[in-house]
Amino acid sequence: MKPYLEMTTEELTQELDTLRKEYKKVQAMDIQLNMSRGIPCLDQLDLSMHMMDVLDSSSDLTCEDGTDCRNYGQLTGIQEARELLGDMMENNPKDIIIYGNSSLNVMFDTISRVWTHGVMGNTPWCKLPEVKFLCPVPGYDRHFAITEYFGIKMIPVPMTSTGPDMDIVEKLVSEDETIKGIWCVPKYSNPSGVSYSDETVRRFARLKPAAPDFRIFWDNAYGMHHLYDDRQDYLIEILAECKRAGNPDLVYKFASTSKITFPGSGIAAVATSPNNMEDFIATLRRQTIGHDKVNQLRHVRFFGDIHGMVEHMRKHAAIIRPKFEMVEKTFEENLKGLEIGTWTNPRGGYFIMFDSLPGCAREIVALMKKAGVIMTPAGATWPYGKDPNDSNIRIAPTYPPLNELKTAMETFTLCVRIASAKIILADRAAN
Repeated sequence: MKPYLEMTTEELTQELDTLRKEYKKVQAMDIQLNMSRGIPCLDQLDLSMHMMDVLDSSSDLTCEDGTDCRNYGQLTGIQEARELLGDMMENNPKDIIIYGNSSLNVMFDTISRVWTHGVMGNTPWCKLPEVKFLCPVPGYDRHFAITEYFGIKMIPVPMTSTGPDMDIVEKLVSEDETIKGIWCVPKYSNPSGVSYSDETVRRFARLKPAAPDFRIFWDNAYGMHHLYDDRQDYLIEILAECKRAGNPDLVYKFASTSKITFPGSGIAAVATSPNNMEDFIATLRRQTIGHDKVNQLRHVRFFGDIHGMVEHMRKHAAIIRPKFEMVEKTFEENLKGLEIGTWTNPRGGYFIMFDSLPGCAREIVALMKKAGVIMTPAGATWPYGKDPNDSNIRIAPTYPPLNELKTAMETFTLCVRIASAKIILADRAAN
């Protein structure tokens, strides 16, 4: 197909007229689909239904060390769960705390704790004149929502094909003591699907922050979420790398089983250094007498060990892989050669990232909504919802059935073409 920018104004006007007629036909189909969040589909949820059967009223709810999971205790989680999540996160069980159902909740609580009580004896952030956070962009909107809630100033850092631009990260962190942290989704990043390179991870571990209470918030949400057996991204383990670099306390590493078993009913964990653990536990002692140990035991009995979890994740991949491949195929068939957008082809995670021509993203999302498909809001992948280029869109393909997703993506490419033709023609008219 001929690139839109190489079409004459007459050709592009004719193209737009044709596209608008197609769009009216799509609107008449009365599509009703919500693709705003990356959530598991019903078939994925069904994979974990047997977990509801591994414990019943006749089950022995006693752990190997004698802990009765029905009662109080085990502030940092039962040993079996720490071992299972330790294998999942590639960390020693002694460096892990098991929480409740949500790693996002743990991240919020962590920001809240350091806001009011500081990091390892340092001044609480709430008593400082200004606190800043680095935010790789495009990035995860719920991360940005946490720091925005606390009034922390967010500084965008460009993402590259190997992770955040480390030249910028190193410079800012070393020069500005008001920068207290950075959000990271290091594997199959939200929304790009990029995984950090070995060099990026090592440079993170060797940061020299001006602030002694600077911390990397390492949200390894998709560590197990591969789409392929033979093509998987590999990530260097950050805590071990920090220890080797002489920066053992630099990282808080978060994970959960939310997209492995049941979102909202999984188990979350943080892995960190012994010094940081003391900070976390000091708060936990006043916050709870222990999280849901019955649910921890349920997960352990369901998976057995890390090998059971790996096999379980292969089943997830078999369900969602065709959806990712279908999205990519639709983009190739309908947009290749037009030079009006680019997209990622991730090997794991939950998202595909699309970049339109500058100034088109909000129009594309609005057109999709009018056609009956709700997308993640344009701008959501930037702090404060402000994408300076108005070009980035997050595609969440996991939830819809394959046939509905195909219809949605055909509609999406139609909306991309309409918005692109309109903005090119508008630019020509203005000039």
